[in-house]
Amino acid sequence: MQRARRHLGWTEQACVARPHATGTSLAIAAPADLLFLATEVNEWALCATFAAGQPALVREFEAGLLAELLEDAADPAAVIPPVLEESAALARFEKLAAREGRPGLAALLRAAGERGLPHLLDDHLLTLGAGDGGRDFALDALPAAAQLPWSQLHDVPTALVTGSNGKTTTVRLLAACARAHGWPNAFCCTDGVFFESEPLASGDYSGPEGARRVLRERRAHAAIIETARGGILRRGLAVSRAKAAIVTNISADHFGEYGIDDLAGLADVKLTIAGVLVADGLLVLNADDAQLVGRSAGLARRFGRPLQIGWFSLEDGQTLLAAHRRAGGSTCAVRSGRLILHRGGADHDLGAVAAMPLTVDGSAGYNVANLAAAALGACALGIGAATIAAVFARFGSSPADNSGRLMRFERNGVHILVDYAHNPEGMRGLLRVAAHLRDPHGRLGTILGHAGNRLDSEIEALALATAEFRPELVVVKESDGYLRGRQPGEVPKIIHATLRRAGLPEEALPVRMSEREAVEYALEWGRPGDVLALTVHSPAVRAELVQRLSA
Repeated sequence: MQRARRHLGWTEQACVARPHATGTSLAIAAPADLLFLATEVNEWALCATFAAGQPALVREFEAGLLAELLEDAADPAAVIPPVLEESAALARFEKLAAREGRPGLAALLRAAGERGLPHLLDDHLLTLGAGDGGRDFALDALPAAAQLPWSQLHDVPTALVTGSNGKTTTVRLLAACARAHGWPNAFCCTDGVFFESEPLASGDYSGPEGARRVLRERRAHAAIIETARGGILRRGLAVSRAKAAIVTNISADHFGEYGIDDLAGLADVKLTIAGVLVADGLLVLNADDAQLVGRSAGLARRFGRPLQIGWFSLEDGQTLLAAHRRAGGSTCAVRSGRLILHRGGADHDLGAVAAMPLTVDGSAGYNVANLAAAALGACALGIGAATIAAVFARFGSSPADNSGRLMRFERNGVHILVDYAHNPEGMRGLLRVAAHLRDPHGRLGTILGHAGNRLDSEIEALALATAEFRPELVVVKESDGYLRGRQPGEVPKIIHATLRRAGLPEEALPVRMSEREAVEYALEWGRPGDVLALTVHSPAVRAELVQRLSA
């Protein structure tokens, strides 16, 4: 690979080999106009290494690579057949570079960077600027840099949010703060893409496609972008500049996918968002998360420049926060029951934590953390502390504020929580709130399922976290629509067996083969004083349930 890079003149780019539990990930950086060629170089380096000295394997690999190219080609006649012999392969790469290369694109990107402008790039469009200050240009008709109306292009305040739990809630808090500040804003999350309260697209848009749609929304004066692990690993960030980057927390989830097998690897993926921060941007990190604290010291070396960090915590007296403030850094944490934002050498009291609706009398510790993270992110965007405090005082009082996340209802004396919890830490947080709301003689009921693309150990961990609260009812559900390679009934069987081993009685563990049936069973079971914690992941089932409970 190094020889191919030198041959193509990519002397300033890097390549990385990262071993993991089931193999090695091979990554190569390349000029922005030659990314498809980079994938060809990557495949050639891997195949040529494996097939060296084995003519039969060379022929097999070349035939397989050609078949893949022909299957995807718009014009099969234009395909240049892959070869593994090095001199022939390098000659082929030269032809592909001449075909794919767009010198005008590189010139525009340099000009935009010199002016501090962000850019977006996909297979067809280049966008310079963002939001109401952005313009789109077709890649096959790019103008010269001198022809652009640079004075009409500008950036908008942009925040990226990632982490294992709390991403969507934090995104919505930031969007609410931006709106209260007077910025019409676009945001994306696992529920879709939105401009203010207007849905522009439904579905999981926590990847690059969501980011592009947000930053290309011409009515937006600010952009808030949820960025999930899968999108980063599969397609990258898409975003080139941000004013704030928030990592909420790191917990076990999705291990075994794309070479990520442990918390350290997961933390490294999520901290990728720090790489697009502008010089005066703020990286917001959880001081209560050991992985983030441990990796913070190496971030300047990783990204080749110092980063401004803002730390948040549930405890203001934490040693790390006190030292960070003495050094002039920003923090947000709970002090004597109040959320205190420290920025620019001054404290700002954002209000009593227990009075903030999102915290459910302070029992939702994970939402206290989300509020603290959002406060630092909003402040970094340029939103005042008084505006942030006003938003926090009312956000969460209506179920519509945070759809699908800790939505609270009461029906015939039964407290009902609708949430998206999907990993052990998320489930523990939800059930702590449920335990807080339960009457002295009330019962706790929940529904429990998991997506099929999780390891058995992850499914078992979710069930064990639920069992810690000794619920009187756990409706074990099939997450229909989320089988993801599993056989029907396979995941419910794992959950049921784990709950039985944890000591829950058989009569407390009915099994239902759809999320809708599980919800119905729990609703019929509930009686006055009980609390139902309903983890609903299907957007359709959730919409039906919320409509029913709201009525």
